[in-house]
Amino acid sequence: MQKFSVEKGIVIPLDRPNVDTDAIIPKQFLKSIQRSGFGPNLFDEWRYLDLGEPGKNCQDRPLNKDFVLNQARYQGGSILLARENFGCGSSREHAVWALEDFGIRVVLAPSFADIFFSNTSKNGILAIKMDEQIIDDLFNQVAKQSGFEIQVDLPAQHILLPDGKTLSFEIDPFKKHCLINGLDDIGLTLQRTEEIREYEQKRQQQAPWLFPETAMNK
Repeated sequence: MQKFSVEKGIVIPLDRPNVDTDAIIPKQFLKSIQRSGFGPNLFDEWRYLDLGEPGKNCQDRPLNKDFVLNQARYQGGSILLARENFGCGSSREHAVWALEDFGIRVVLAPSFADIFFSNTSKNGILAIKMDEQIIDDLFNQVAKQSGFEIQVDLPAQHILLPDGKTLSFEIDPFKKHCLINGLDDIGLTLQRTEEIREYEQKRQQQAPWLFPETAMNK
């Protein structure tokens, strides 16, 4: 997955609590197990005025001009500002894939659903839990300033605001390590390739009957 160090981007405010994964990526798009191609259907039912279907060309669909992703001031944004319990509902990893495919690298919220929160770091997205008052202040600042841009520094664990102020945040050290080094579950496993190979060879010697193909080839 893509490594994460510092992200500077426009903040997109999604001022709704309890945004569930079906809102993030509706169920009809879950047929695909590929991690790409979900961006155009992110928040599909809020973003468009018609019914979205897999394979439908989103460029010709009628837009809900009131929805935040369709407003000019937030175009190109890569940092999503959300309310409490973001990512609740079903455990579909597609929700994180859709955010990442759209270009979201950071999500700020007072709280997240546990499984969604776990899935973010495994897919290169930095989800940061912040005090509700801080989130409220950020929503107010974003509303007042068009193109509100912040810089999120993961190694330093701080957020630089346009006025020069910084906000600190906490993150699990292991998640931080994985994000900085671009390591998902597969990447972590591949780091142990030699140890896995040595174990397999030793196991074949100890219990050859468990490896009939190897025994037949000898």
